[in-house]
Amino acid sequence: MKTEEVIRNVPKVMLHDHLDGGLRASTVIEIAKEMKYKKLPTQDPGELAEWFFRGANKGNLVEYLSGFEHTTSVMQTKDALDRIAFEMIEDMHNDGICYVETRFAPVFHTSKGLYYDDIINAVLTGLQRGKDKYGVGYGLILCGMRNMKNTLEFAELAVNYRHQGVVGFDLAGEEGGYPPKKHLEAFQFIKRENFNITIHAGEAFGKESIWQAIQICGSHRIGHATRLIEDMSFDSEGNLTGMGDLAAFVLDKRIPLEICLLSNVHTGAVDKIENHPFKKFYKAGFRVFLNTDDRLMSDTTLTKEYLTATELFGLNFDDIEKLNVNAMKSAFLPHKERLHYIYNVIKPGYQKMRENLLSLKTF
Repeated sequence: MKTEEVIRNVPKVMLHDHLDGGLRASTVIEIAKEMKYKKLPTQDPGELAEWFFRGANKGNLVEYLSGFEHTTSVMQTKDALDRIAFEMIEDMHNDGICYVETRFAPVFHTSKGLYYDDIINAVLTGLQRGKDKYGVGYGLILCGMRNMKNTLEFAELAVNYRHQGVVGFDLAGEEGGYPPKKHLEAFQFIKRENFNITIHAGEAFGKESIWQAIQICGSHRIGHATRLIEDMSFDSEGNLTGMGDLAAFVLDKRIPLEICLLSNVHTGAVDKIENHPFKKFYKAGFRVFLNTDDRLMSDTTLTKEYLTATELFGLNFDDIEKLNVNAMKSAFLPHKERLHYIYNVIKPGYQKMRENLLSLKTF
């Protein structure tokens, strides 16, 4: 059994996935035709997928985000949002994912007159249809945008839908010039409501962004966190020799880091995949796990992310299991549900595969 096949077939958990960055190219084309959207560069699904990947793979976040103009443009009706959410769950099922948290910013889906409640309900309906058919668990995270002033409204919406499938609130978008502390009112509201926060930080801006996200805004998880490496020191052999107060705090408090290997290269968060700090974080004991970020833009799947990590960073089968347990521990789900997935889904799934591999003498 090939390594890729093994990884695809074991249960995995994904917590950092953008709904508007993971559409199927064929779906983008079909919905664009239905709504007479004329701006797509091609009508061929293969060519369009390649166009998105080429556009995203420029090495900076601003250009990476430009392709979202097209994906959000076809996510303007309830039917489209429902379909895209359902297909996302179907794609997760086909990739061996047992639980996913996907996120999106409702503010980008109002150009055809939808209200925020319509938008959120349509996505939740599609996610639930997917769960009913494929058994993949889900949580929805609502994003406020760093460059906008209405983030409190989305924090309130997230809390309003906490019993319908929304599990948390995120701050996304261009990092430089838009520090998370500018949205303190939204985060204070979420904290008062005993709800969940994740923040994109340390991707396009330094460790100060991570510090603010945690210590000023109270983030429970950090999206990307690549630049936390700036608070750690290593010898010439790459061995950890020390860490600053922020890195030590993140490690000690088990603050989860949502690592996205391939997109971090495409956005320029790291110069090349071999230099990604993921392995150093993992070796030092941080609570890390892998994610796709934007599957369409980065031409990736969670299987591909884990395969990349096995090939470049020497992960073995036990590491993949541990990383997915890390992810489940970090999910914005009630404690009992997290335990259910770990002990009734993830661990048995890996044990079964382990027995298969022993009999086949592979991996």
